[in-house]
Amino acid sequence: MKIFTSLASFFLVLAAGTFAFAFPQKEFNNGEIWKDDNGIHINAHGGGILFERGMYYWFGEHKIGGTAGNAAEVGVHCYSSKDLYNWKDEGIALKVSDDPQSPIAKGCILERPKVIFCKRTQRYVMWFHLELKGRGYGAAHSGVAVAKKITGPYKFLHSGRINPGCWPQNFPKERQNLENAPAPVRLGGSWFPENMDPAAFMFRDFKGGQMARDMTLFVDDDGKAYHIYASEENGTLQIAELDSTFTKHSGKYWRAFEGRFMEAPAICKRKGKYYMIMSGCTGWAPNAARSAVADEITGPWRELKNPCLGDGAHSTFGAQSTFILPIHGKPDKFIFMADMWRPNDAIDGRYLWLPMKFNGDQIELRNTKTWKY
Repeated sequence: MKIFTSLASFFLVLAAGTFAFAFPQKEFNNGEIWKDDNGIHINAHGGGILFERGMYYWFGEHKIGGTAGNAAEVGVHCYSSKDLYNWKDEGIALKVSDDPQSPIAKGCILERPKVIFCKRTQRYVMWFHLELKGRGYGAAHSGVAVAKKITGPYKFLHSGRINPGCWPQNFPKERQNLENAPAPVRLGGSWFPENMDPAAFMFRDFKGGQMARDMTLFVDDDGKAYHIYASEENGTLQIAELDSTFTKHSGKYWRAFEGRFMEAPAICKRKGKYYMIMSGCTGWAPNAARSAVADEITGPWRELKNPCLGDGAHSTFGAQSTFILPIHGKPDKFIFMADMWRPNDAIDGRYLWLPMKFNGDQIELRNTKTWKY
């Protein structure tokens, strides 16, 4: 009986893989198990996509089962696809370290990996939100890794806080004085009192560097790259310019949405304007998405309405933003990518991909269960 069970299991796995090749997916089915070419649920959470030479590459957090999967036990997974529907498993692009002294030691928190290509160095550069093992979300670091090949392996370079000793480019010069810095007050969690100066945490972290949690990357038409992340105890979003290697910051950064508590930023550029979708700060629980537009990536940003329409709009249809994907060869077509988190069984997290529509500047998202682009 044991042999029969083993053989049955073998053929089931074989059949699943064969099914993936024999009957390719031809549409998006939101909230369902999305299988790769091996017949296994795609494991690329909080991810982003890079298009190169006719192929899309999806990078995301590799989860394991249970609550242990909320920490990084494996690393960053990579998949490739020509059509966005069917994905080939390219393996682990960045592995966590077995060295307990490494910043990316197994058991750290490694979230929202994004990859961009640097033409100057001819290297692929991965950035991610990093929390040191055993410190919860107190470190608020960013990590960087590079590779010669898009699928990796990626080599970890460094991690830390952002732009120590640098003032924001859009912060009033008359206030750039640490001697008169306002004192931050914590009420618990990530919230602070309304009468506190929203810039207090920026002042607090000036010398050691700014906090960075949920993040994304964006390469503009002029070749400059930007790191966009939740900072100042998540109270304010910061937009930091990267240097010419894309592996460090240039020292220039801008503050946006001061005191609005935004996270999970996703950005795109359309007809010369920049659009962003974000979430509020409610932990793993979904909330109403937010949207904004700007004429320059550095701002000023103007908040728009909740982009979601219809049933479930109050919770972004049970998901949270992670990336906005321009569809190659289809001008003015974008896909909103989001995660349906499962913190009690992290590996079971599902994906929500929706077509983005525009009504003037306002982004519109409708909960389309099954669709084609």
